[in-house]
Amino acid sequence: MGMTMTQKILAAHAGLEVVKAGQLIQADLDLVLGNDVTTPVAVKEFKKIGVEGVFDKKKVAIVPDHFTPNKDIKSAEQCKMIREFAYEKEIENYFEIGEMGIEHGLIPEKGLVVPGDVVIGADSHTCTYGALGAFSTGIGSTDMAAGMATGKCWFKVPSAIKFVLKGKLSEWVSGKDVILHIIGMIGVDGALYKSMEFVGEGVQNLSMDDRFAMANMAIEAGGKNGIFPVDDKTLAYVKEHSAKNYTIYTADGDAEYDAVYEIDLSAIRPTVAFPHLPDNTRTIDEVGDVKIDQVVIGSCTNGRIEDMRVAAGILKGKKVAKGVRVIVFPVTQKVYLQALREGLIEDLIEAGAVVSTPTCGPCLGGHMGILAKGERAIATTNRNFVGRMGHPESEVYLASPAVAAASALTGKISNPEDIA
Repeated sequence: MGMTMTQKILAAHAGLEVVKAGQLIQADLDLVLGNDVTTPVAVKEFKKIGVEGVFDKKKVAIVPDHFTPNKDIKSAEQCKMIREFAYEKEIENYFEIGEMGIEHGLIPEKGLVVPGDVVIGADSHTCTYGALGAFSTGIGSTDMAAGMATGKCWFKVPSAIKFVLKGKLSEWVSGKDVILHIIGMIGVDGALYKSMEFVGEGVQNLSMDDRFAMANMAIEAGGKNGIFPVDDKTLAYVKEHSAKNYTIYTADGDAEYDAVYEIDLSAIRPTVAFPHLPDNTRTIDEVGDVKIDQVVIGSCTNGRIEDMRVAAGILKGKKVAKGVRVIVFPVTQKVYLQALREGLIEDLIEAGAVVSTPTCGPCLGGHMGILAKGERAIATTNRNFVGRMGHPESEVYLASPAVAAASALTGKISNPEDIA
């Protein structure tokens, strides 16, 4: 029996010709990633291991992005700790305020991940880099420590689910809608510890930003990773951002999958995940009358330049509904600058939004957008668990930038087709 794309990457990094689902392997790592929440714990564990330095100063990346700019004394102390560690160990890829971004937007932008890589990150949305044809997955802080020390990690080889994408997305529908549709279809544990492999002629009709958003939320279906085949769009992105060597892996024709789903992209409608799980989805036509207090556009899921363009395009020349707070977070400084040069920031601010430096703050209920009791937010983020963005009795609705921007204008969850 042949191997899936993910299995081939893992086999190569384990020095094996063949691996099978369920097999335990030790694989070499191309990148180990941490942030300001998870790295302090990893640093403490790293010191217990007793090695002098990290396995490769170029293959460790630390990005303080969750509670930065520092929201309080505790977060400042955490960042100080990892800053000192990064400087002491001469870690090259340490990105702080001014050069930073939300980690899962910044790492591909900096060219640190290319096709065929194996990446672990002490953050669950590390699966984002599967958009580039890499195996990337979230791990705990202890595994991060071991990875920094040894350059290796143990994995149980995942089985896979194949999603065959056909057709082309309609106007105002994006990769965010596709992944919400899929999660709604299979459930938040529908891909538990499985590789979600997206294939088919429809892939060519998805932009890289669409693919990043979809791979990012593989974990919301329980997936070990999400991964896309490498095509001309992937290679164009890699050429623009990275000088690293890469390897293209393709699934064998006789690879085994636990399930195969066909997805007609043209049939997908703008989709919203209602509280309090990402699989509680409804199409925009089924939403009803849901008033909102806050709109968040950004995050590692939907803070890229296409997202900024869509949001600004809807809001330009209009005004945010009275009483609605709209907060926009470009995913990196580079995206912020590009949006500024294209006039998108001006359009957003004139419409009544505020635009912030890149941060994970509101997504995880950390800072810069906390919800009070009884408040509702529509967000382009990736999770809507109880208390995710603030008070346990607040509500988060997940949607695309188009739906979020349209909702900002009306004060209730709205169809962008009715606004634009």
